Amino acid sequence: MAKSNWTRAWQPPDQSTSVGAEDAARKVTPLWRNNALLFVLIFVGIFLLHTPLLSVSYVWDEAGYYVPAARDLLTGSLIPQTTVSNAHPPLVMAWLALWWKIVGYALPVTRTAMLAIAAFTLLGVFRLAERVANTQVAIAVMICTAIYPVFFAQSSLVHLDLAAAGFTLWGLRSYIEDRRAATAIWFSLASVAKETAIFAPLALLAWELIRPVLGKNGEALRLSPAAGGRLLSLTIPALPLAIWFAYHYQRKGYVFGNPEFFQYNVAATLNPLRILLAGGLRVWQLTGYMHLWLLTLATALAMLLPPQKGDESQTRPRIAIPIQIVFLLLIVTYLAAMSMVGGAVLARYLLPVLPLGIVICVSTLWRRVRYWGPVVAVVVLAFAAALFVDPPYGFPFEDNLAYHDYAILHQNAERFLEARYPMARVLTAWPASDEITRPYLGYVTRPLRVLRIENFSLQELAFASEARSEFDVVLVFSTKYLPPNALVTRWPRWERLQTRFFGFHRDLPPEAVASLLGGQLVYNWGVRGQWVGIIVMERVYEANSRSKSLETEQSLLVSSVGPVSHLANK
Repeated sequence: MAKSNWTRAWQPPDQSTSVGAEDAARKVTPLWRNNALLFVLIFVGIFLLHTPLLSVSYVWDEAGYYVPAARDLLTGSLIPQTTVSNAHPPLVMAWLALWWKIVGYALPVTRTAMLAIAAFTLLGVFRLAERVANTQVAIAVMICTAIYPVFFAQSSLVHLDLAAAGFTLWGLRSYIEDRRAATAIWFSLASVAKETAIFAPLALLAWELIRPVLGKNGEALRLSPAAGGRLLSLTIPALPLAIWFAYHYQRKGYVFGNPEFFQYNVAATLNPLRILLAGGLRVWQLTGYMHLWLLTLATALAMLLPPQKGDESQTRPRIAIPIQIVFLLLIVTYLAAMSMVGGAVLARYLLPVLPLGIVICVSTLWRRVRYWGPVVAVVVLAFAAALFVDPPYGFPFEDNLAYHDYAILHQNAERFLEARYPMARVLTAWPASDEITRPYLGYVTRPLRVLRIENFSLQELAFASEARSEFDVVLVFSTKYLPPNALVTRWPRWERLQTRFFGFHRDLPPEAVASLLGGQLVYNWGVRGQWVGIIVMERVYEANSRSKSLETEQSLLVSSVGPVSHLANK
């Protein structure tokens, strides 16, 4: 019986079997066949690009969870002790702890360790694109992915999504090549890098079960030994994750993170209207976010063109339809799942499937556009620009180089705060509350006392104003980016929906906070839509002023009549 179209789709591209052709292939492309050498080249390239960022202090979730959790691993605890456990699997934190154990705890060490994961992920992007398309497309896809702002920013940040993406892409390549042991291993590693990575093997498992039904004769229900092996390879990755959750439950008494974490990321997100809105945002993040719309538009226009002829006057081939279906299946699975879970609709959660969309787009350009290289170059330049130029809509600071500005702003302000008011009780919000109480995060040299509020909205600060005696200094900062001329944010209905479902609020500027709380604004600085301010309460400011006046008077007295000891001798 001849092979079905489905079976043929998974086979490697046809290559000449002649000895001369094999020798030529070995001579022309030795680099692409050597994973170790290619990994080193990728790592060196992204390391050089990230060199100015290697000493950036930890920001947001890094400071609030992942770095403290990794440091707890150094003491032998798989479950975080110095921060509330979110039940994330410990693989990435263990990787960091290993580097710290061998090299030493330092910011450049941490950033370099994460860049190694990024290089591994980019190698997986290249190998997958090469497998389903060709080397030209693979190089272009890898460059686009590396420069895309969300991927570039995440490359050196301590988060789980890049590692989950890397293992998922390697697992998908193994699945396409029907290497079952490798499929099980890669997807298992992905699931213990981040629990949501289990979506990929489960989606493929469901596909393996329903795919035979789509055959001509509906012979779905008779599983061959080969099909059984594929099913097993896609089921195994759930086992290490289940073991981790069982261990976590045994130690902490809950499975999916602490109750507050579960409420924020799961229980509160299962609202039909919110799921619909989050789904729209997820589609935008995969098709238009951070200049991605340019690649999507170029691909849509390319579809209007006929396929180009290759070197032998043959039409350039498309990615096999079954593989495109698998890519689409994974993308839709992630879109649906990440629309239902996750309190914050962060673009980095989609990193495991983002490269799949880029592969399809770049392959389409290669197939249908004669000068496809310059088109891809324009897209790469647009991605690079988005690293430095903030978009006309709200976005998390971690999605481009705005996180660098955030770290510098907070570092300068908090060092000023530590130098001028080391004993003060500081009113602030997360993550600054962690920054000034954990010196190892890179902001202060010793911990300060903190009174924490949720944010700097009018409502929160009104509550704080009733407890003015509890704090001496207020550290305020922009917790969200609000573009000055964004059209969407002017719609009251949309703002109400954001407030209801996505935690939107408007931070009061430092001047307004000082007026509301009755304090003196002593520090105020901002850059690219971000700002930070320090407000000293009037009673503290007046006491400091009186103290400084007294010191000045004594200094003038000493300078005019000589030292006090000299007067005593007189």
